[in-house]
Amino acid sequence: MMLDVIVIGAGQAGLAAAHALTQAGLSFKILEAGNRAAGSWPHYYDSLTLFSPARFSSLPELPFAGDPERYPLRDEVISYLENYARHFDFPLVYQARVRQIVREGEGFLLSTEAGQTFQARAVIAASGPFNQPNIPAFAGLQQFGGRLLHSSAYLRPANVAGSRVAIVGSGNSAVQIAYELAHTHQVMLTARQAPRFMAQRPFGLDLHVWLTRSGLDRLPLGDWFQLNPTTPVLDHGLYRQAFASGALNFRPLFDRVTRDGLQWGDSVEPVDTLIMATGFINSPAYLAGLDGLGAAAAAEQRGGVASQVPGLFFVGTAWQRSHASATLRGVGPDAVHVVKQLQRYLRAKVTAVPVVRACCR
Repeated sequence: MMLDVIVIGAGQAGLAAAHALTQAGLSFKILEAGNRAAGSWPHYYDSLTLFSPARFSSLPELPFAGDPERYPLRDEVISYLENYARHFDFPLVYQARVRQIVREGEGFLLSTEAGQTFQARAVIAASGPFNQPNIPAFAGLQQFGGRLLHSSAYLRPANVAGSRVAIVGSGNSAVQIAYELAHTHQVMLTARQAPRFMAQRPFGLDLHVWLTRSGLDRLPLGDWFQLNPTTPVLDHGLYRQAFASGALNFRPLFDRVTRDGLQWGDSVEPVDTLIMATGFINSPAYLAGLDGLGAAAAAEQRGGVASQVPGLFFVGTAWQRSHASATLRGVGPDAVHVVKQLQRYLRAKVTAVPVVRACCR
């Protein structure tokens, strides 16, 4: 059966896309690699807390329950997303990790690792980059004898081996993980630039109040920020205090990794565990080969519309359209925008089909 759209991923971006597709009256299915409609949230570290209050963390037409001013925990977000999928009864297919997409006729053929196949006239990639961690090729990294993991694999302090931990990065995740680990480990943060802090509640109101009132949160500035600028670390004051007190230590980026630690000049700092909070690469493997392109080229997009693959769209990519594009509050408006572009694409495909007239006898 040829559907209008296949959505890949049932996280916040996929669910927002599903809502917009429902409103548009298009036929679709959501293919989810896991067994629940929560995207990558079940795999984030246990203590993860949203940087935005509940009232700024909702998908379209279903507010986040409970105190709207609280900062929801990871498990609260998981419950919210699963409830959202149930509430709207979206057509979900679980255990359907997409292996490959190929163009077939007037649309696409998607195959999964489980051997299923699906056909659609258009595709929305909403799987996010969580399964594509960026681990830079630092000099000497391959000879490191301690434990190496990306921040996406970090769950809790009890799972971090040894007492001496170095975290590479200076963004929100790097600082939040470092702060948690500092209670049980010796922690050092190292990066090309020191963390830049922004007050979580300037003048007594959460930052997201000011972003919303000013309109900055939704300005379509994505084209200006294709290099994905480092986001300042939102702080209630505890993080800066930890660095000031010496509980957390920052050092400029090391020269190389050694078997036993990190090296600056002639000095080596012993490290038991090295955590890479170095972000992700948005280049889904299932796009490799589509229209003869590599995955990175196929993933190039502007405002959620693939630059080189007609009929391919995206929701949930960082700075896709605005500062909020990869957040719970931002995927809804982006999904509406993308589905409008998708509808134009489908209409153009219909009008482009030549009309064959019967010959008069």
